[in-house]
Amino acid sequence: MKLRLKICGMKVPSNILEVAALQPDYMGFIFYKQSKRYAGGLSAELLEDLPLNIKKTGVFVDESLSVAAKFVTEFGFSAIQLHGAETPEYCLELKEVLPQGTEIIKAFGVDERFDFAQLRAYEAVVDYFLFDTQTPGHGGSGKVFNWSLLARYELGKPYFLSGGIGPEHAEDIGNLKDKRLYAIDVNSRFELEPGLKQIDKLNDFKNKLL
Repeated sequence: MKLRLKICGMKVPSNILEVAALQPDYMGFIFYKQSKRYAGGLSAELLEDLPLNIKKTGVFVDESLSVAAKFVTEFGFSAIQLHGAETPEYCLELKEVLPQGTEIIKAFGVDERFDFAQLRAYEAVVDYFLFDTQTPGHGGSGKVFNWSLLARYELGKPYFLSGGIGPEHAEDIGNLKDKRLYAIDVNSRFELEPGLKQIDKLNDFKNKLL
């Protein structure tokens, strides 16, 4: 199966358009005020002009249902990524208030102590999992977690792989043989500064990856 590419942490208008020209499968916009990549200043009109084949993804951390749904409608998001302690019940309620077809991606920070058994409760209420490096800051750490821990993942739900992935990881990703690996999520390792992506590095990585 073809690997998808998600480029996350976008916030600079001109840079957003440059990244969109690379035709990633997903582009992520973080609406978490404590993030260095907070996209609160973006206009919905700018995102409306992005190619329809790019799934615009709103990233939230423990946001209220009403606010998350409002952003999805306002910005026309095709997917929503939950990066906090959202419960299965929250995910189910969110699914009921979002436009039909909106994908729900539930992120989890993985380390040696992570209990993959907790994912069973989410299996029926999300479309994808996202496995990131466990950090206090809800992602964007630039650190890679131990991918061998994914051997403990026993469900069939496809997932995004995230957490400190950089240009040098393309070959290692190519060696992963897990058919559940749906997409690669990149962010901080391709930046000149928080939210400003390096187009040449992204293009080279995409060509090697796909």
